[in-house]
Amino acid sequence: MKKIMFNDRYGLTQAVLHGRKTMTRRLITCPREFKGEWVAGFSIHKYKGGRGTEVWMHDADEAIMDGGQLLPKYKVGEVVAIAQAYNELDIFRPYPVPAGWTNKMFVKADLMPHRLQITAVKVERLQEISDEDCLKEGICAYLPHYFYDYEGSNDYGFNTPREAFAALIDKVSGKGTWNSNPWVWAYEFQLLRD
Repeated sequence: MKKIMFNDRYGLTQAVLHGRKTMTRRLITCPREFKGEWVAGFSIHKYKGGRGTEVWMHDADEAIMDGGQLLPKYKVGEVVAIAQAYNELDIFRPYPVPAGWTNKMFVKADLMPHRLQITAVKVERLQEISDEDCLKEGICAYLPHYFYDYEGSNDYGFNTPREAFAALIDKVSGKGTWNSNPWVWAYEFQLLRD
């Protein structure tokens, strides 16, 4: 089983566990190496085939890469564990302390108590997000304003869900992410209840 991580600093894991977040966008990055060289100048072509949404990447000159296929990390119907650090779970403190005690990057998926199921996958530019999808990303609506939800936030009063999401994605993925408008995998999911 695979695991999926959400940003705790901005309350996104809790938003998933409370059912407020039912969608996530993950940046599509060009493969780091191809024949030992950086791959640059690529374009992405969306294709809906028998295995669902796929992405085909071609470099501008078709010299470095001759059509490399990228598949989404998660597929429709797949059940995925929601990663949480062991110290956040209701378990005794083991001795010796495992690597994942305070860092969910190192936890084992089969030990995670919460799961979600991927219900849809699509490819799009980040700025193609709809207002409806912004709300699925965990943006809260307290009309007449929208804001992203995390503890200690002083950022509020955005006029549209897209403005709030743009601010959140720049916090989570780095300043300038929204303006660079990268290609993303958009995963929709549902929380599985016990």
